[in-house]
Amino acid sequence: MTVDRAAIAIVGAGPRGAGLLERIAASVPELLPQVGFGAALDVHLIDPYPAGAGRIWRHAQSPLLAMNSMAADVTMFTDESVRCDGPIVTGPSMWDWAQDLREGRLAGESADDLGPELAAELDALTAGTFPSRRLQSAYLGWVLRHVQAELPDGVRVQVHECRATGLSDDGRAQLVHLDGDTTLRVDAVVLASGHLDATPTDAELDLAAQAAAAGLRYLPPEQTTDSDLSVIEPGEPVIVRGTGLAFVDLVVLLFEGRGGRFELDPERGGRELRYVPSGREPVLHVGSPRGSLYHAKTEYALRGGRPQLPRFLGPEAVDPLVQRGGVDLRAEVWPLMAKEIAWGWYHELLHGHPDRVVLDADTFTARYAAADWGSPELAALLDEAVPDPRDHIDFAALDRPLAGVGAGSLEALQPLVRAHIEEDLRQHVDPAHTPHLGAFVAMLSVYAQVTPLVTDGALTARSKARDIGWWQGFFNAVASGPPGFRVRQLLALSRAGFVQFLGPGMWTEVDGDRFRAGSAAVPGESVTATVMVDARLQAPSASRTTDPLLAGLMCSGAASEEVLVDDDGTVVRNTGEIRVRPADGALVDAAGRVHARRFAIGPHTNVRVAGAFTRPGTNAQSLRYNDAVARAVLRSLPVAARASSAA
Repeated sequence: MTVDRAAIAIVGAGPRGAGLLERIAASVPELLPQVGFGAALDVHLIDPYPAGAGRIWRHAQSPLLAMNSMAADVTMFTDESVRCDGPIVTGPSMWDWAQDLREGRLAGESADDLGPELAAELDALTAGTFPSRRLQSAYLGWVLRHVQAELPDGVRVQVHECRATGLSDDGRAQLVHLDGDTTLRVDAVVLASGHLDATPTDAELDLAAQAAAAGLRYLPPEQTTDSDLSVIEPGEPVIVRGTGLAFVDLVVLLFEGRGGRFELDPERGGRELRYVPSGREPVLHVGSPRGSLYHAKTEYALRGGRPQLPRFLGPEAVDPLVQRGGVDLRAEVWPLMAKEIAWGWYHELLHGHPDRVVLDADTFTARYAAADWGSPELAALLDEAVPDPRDHIDFAALDRPLAGVGAGSLEALQPLVRAHIEEDLRQHVDPAHTPHLGAFVAMLSVYAQVTPLVTDGALTARSKARDIGWWQGFFNAVASGPPGFRVRQLLALSRAGFVQFLGPGMWTEVDGDRFRAGSAAVPGESVTATVMVDARLQAPSASRTTDPLLAGLMCSGAASEEVLVDDDGTVVRNTGEIRVRPADGALVDAAGRVHARRFAIGPHTNVRVAGAFTRPGTNAQSLRYNDAVARAVLRSLPVAARASSAA
C-alpha cells in the first residue's frame, strides 16, 4: 500500500513547541482520520537545546535558580475548564507528576533517574513549593516523552538537536535548512522559539560605545542566566537597571552563586534571614521606574472559593468593542478591567472574611454589579460596606508602590524601601490578606479577555502603543513577582549593605570614566560604578533578531513586524513583533499576505498569551491558543485538503 506522508516542522522544542505537539496529536484522529490507514504524519521538533525543556528550562543551569510558580500551579495539559475545539486530553500537573513519580506510579520512570540532588528535592516537594528550574526541566522532559508515547497510530516524532538556519519554498514543500547542511522537506512550519535574542538598540549601542570609550563594562539586556558575570569583580559597586525577575536571577548568581549563604538571624528572633558573605560578592545599586521589587507571590489559598470569571469583562463586553474598533483601552476598557480585578478582591473579602464587611454578600454583589467603576455610587458602597480602608483595593499603590517616597540621602532611603517590601511580603503570606489572591485570579481572566482587543486590531494605534506596555508592566508587577523566600533573601542582602535601592524614577549616565546613577527619590545624591547591568529581557525585534531563520524571512519580506499606524497615516510605533493572523498564528508577510503553511506562536509574535505552561483549572488562554494553532496547522496539510474534498 502506498503511504501518503505529511510532515510538520516545529522550530523551537521548549514547552511551547511540546504543548503544540500535544494539541496536534490530540486533533489528528478528527482532522486527519486517514493517518494510520495508508497515511502518516511526521513531526520534526528542532531546537539546539533539550527538547521539552528548551533554553529557559534546560537542566544545564545553576541548581540555585527556582521557578516563579508553585508546583501545584504548573500544568501542560488541558482539563475540563479549557474551552477549545480540540479534544480535552488530561494529564498531570507538575505536583501530580511529582507525587506519581515518587510513589512509583509512572511506567518506566523512577525518581532515582533524576540523580541524588533532584531526587531529594522531589522527596521534599509540596504543592506550595517553588521548585528548582532543574526539577521543572525534568517535568517538561517527561511531558514530551509522555506525549510521544501516546501518539496516534501513524504519527511519528523526530527530534533534531540543532539550529534551524533558514526557511524556503520550492513551490511544493517548505524547506527547513538545519545546521550541517541538512534540509527537511515539510508541508507546514511553526516558529515556536520563544524569546528571541536581538542585536542592541541604537540607544544600547550608543551606551555601549560610550562605555567602551571610557573603559567601562556594560552588560546589555539579555537572559541574565546567560550573561557573562565573571566581568563583575568581588567587592566592586555595580549599577543595575531593573528590579524584576531578571534582577532576582542576577542576585541569585552573584551571591549564593558565589558561595554566600543565608541563615536564620537570631538577632531578629529567628524569623528573618541574615546573609553570610563569601567575600566574592559585589555591591549592587539597583533602581527602575517603579523602584521596588515586583509584588511577592501569594503563599495562601482562597478562603472564599474561586469567583465567577469573567463577570464584568467577558465576551458580551469585549466582542462589540472588537467589532466596532477604534477603542481607547484606558478610557473605555480599563474601567471594566478594574471592576473585574476589584471584583476578585471583594469577592474574596466577602466570602473569605465576612466579618470585615458590614453588608451581606447578596446585597453587596447586587449593588457592586449595578455601579460603574469610579462612580460615586461605587465609592459610597465601598465606604459603607468595607469600613477599614486597608481592605479597599488600591490600584495606584499596586502600580507605583513607592510613589512619593523620598529621603535626604540614599542611606536614609534604605529602611523606607525595606519597610515597604516587608509590608508587601507580609500581606502576601498572611492569610488575613487573601483578597490579594482574589485580585490575582481576576487579573488572569482580564489578561485573557484583553488579548482579542489587542490582536484583532480593535485598539487605536495610539492606545495600543501607549497602553499595552503599561498594562503588561502592571500585570507583571502584580502577578509575576518573586516567591517569598527570594524577597526575604533580598531584604537580608539589603540589611547587610550588599543591595542598595536607588528608589523610583531611576536615571543613569556616563560621567567621564564612571557610570553614574540616581533617582527622583533622592535628588541630591548619586552613586558611581565602572560596570552597569541592564537586568531585563530585550524588547521584541524581528528586524534585529540574531536568529538566522527569522532574519532570512525578514530580509526577503516573507515575515514582517507589526507597525502601528494612526488614522492619519502617522507611524506611532514599531512593536518589533512578528505579524501573524490572530485566529491561528499564520505568518503575515511584508505585503500583508497570509502564508497558508507558515505559522508562528509565542512572545515574539503580536499575539501575546501568558506563559507556555499555566495553572490548572483556569481555562488557560495559552492552552486554548495552542489548540487553535495546532488545528490550523493540521488543516493546512495537503493530506487534510484531499480528505476534505473526498468527503
